[in-house]
Amino acid sequence: MNTLSKKVPAHVPMNQFQSNGNQLLLNGQPISLLRHQAGQTPFYAYDRSVIDQKIKLFRDKMPAALKLHYAVKANPMPAVLNFIGERVDGLDVASGMELRNALNSGMSRQKISFAGPGKQENELKMAVASQTTINVESFNELKILRQISDELGIRARVAIRVNPDFELKSSGMKMGGGAQQFGIDAELVAKALKLVSDYGLHYRGLHIFTGSQNLNPDSIISAHKRIFELADKLQQSAHSAIELLNIGGGLGIPYFPGEKTIQLDSIGDSLDPLIAQFQESHGQLEVAMELGRYLIGEAGIYLCKVIDIKQSRGTEFVIVNGGLHHHLAASGNFGQVIRKNYPVAIANKMQEPAVKEVQIVGPLCTPLDILANKYKLPEIEKGDLIAIYQSGAYGYTASPRDFLSHPQPVEILV
Repeated sequence: MNTLSKKVPAHVPMNQFQSNGNQLLLNGQPISLLRHQAGQTPFYAYDRSVIDQKIKLFRDKMPAALKLHYAVKANPMPAVLNFIGERVDGLDVASGMELRNALNSGMSRQKISFAGPGKQENELKMAVASQTTINVESFNELKILRQISDELGIRARVAIRVNPDFELKSSGMKMGGGAQQFGIDAELVAKALKLVSDYGLHYRGLHIFTGSQNLNPDSIISAHKRIFELADKLQQSAHSAIELLNIGGGLGIPYFPGEKTIQLDSIGDSLDPLIAQFQESHGQLEVAMELGRYLIGEAGIYLCKVIDIKQSRGTEFVIVNGGLHHHLAASGNFGQVIRKNYPVAIANKMQEPAVKEVQIVGPLCTPLDILANKYKLPEIEKGDLIAIYQSGAYGYTASPRDFLSHPQPVEILV
């Protein structure tokens, strides 16, 4: 008899998905049916209910005055973008294609912002014409925006992206402090603000992004305090009122053994007075946090099928029909210095005990094509379904899907 259970294998860091007997469930639907709904393996599946839970948790723990923006680069699948777009206060894009999809989603163009250190002139024209906020990354970009504004007869709406003189400590990826391709160095922002005024551009505010994938609340709290201090100092040089302060994101999710879900209580408690004080000094501006993987990362799985099992000198290799060409991050080739395993389960054997260590590898002719190394799982058979958790962000679009010309995966939102 199958019973609904939230029990999942111990190696899965969060109980975000249920199981029904041995069947993994996403939003109440068994994996045995989802594979047919997708039409093939491999595929990515994203769970609406998990996304809703993450957004609700954020709303419950963070100050009411803090706006929530979705960083589209984490997962730009149009269905995901449309679903999240209805539940957040803004969208942040990083390319012309993302901007086009954000505009098509129905999000108000005034609630879309565009960042990135190498925006093409046609992308800048798209942003000016649609009156989205452009997070300016360089002095040359300011000059181009002046020219485009004159050409189109529309004032570009701009925020200065600031490269601060500090970083987000213990973050998985640092995007502030030291020399960076991102933003304008804090000590040069006063000059940039003067040019915004001289060029007749519409000043929106500041974007201060220090890092991502951080699980340490104390580090994030410390960074937030310094962000508000820096923003207050920089605004003294502005020639008009600030309308928007984007404090970046940084909230991470657990991927590897020993990592724990970040607790938001202390972060929200710290932000409340910081926002109130800044608004008291600078008016009722919008303060926004920009999150990507925190909202979507845990909502996704990547699922592939076992096509062969072989022994080689004492090691069991489980060969699947997916690999690094579909999920580069899980293979350890997307920024990991020391390779670690993403959480893995056999999606059709959820309640069976783990009995042996195996290597899960893909079909590519490269030794880099490893999805799990020395991973303890239940007894595996040909045809079993391997699920890789924490796959909602930087999976499908961050992978070299044409590598060796193997078939592409598909995506579904359930």
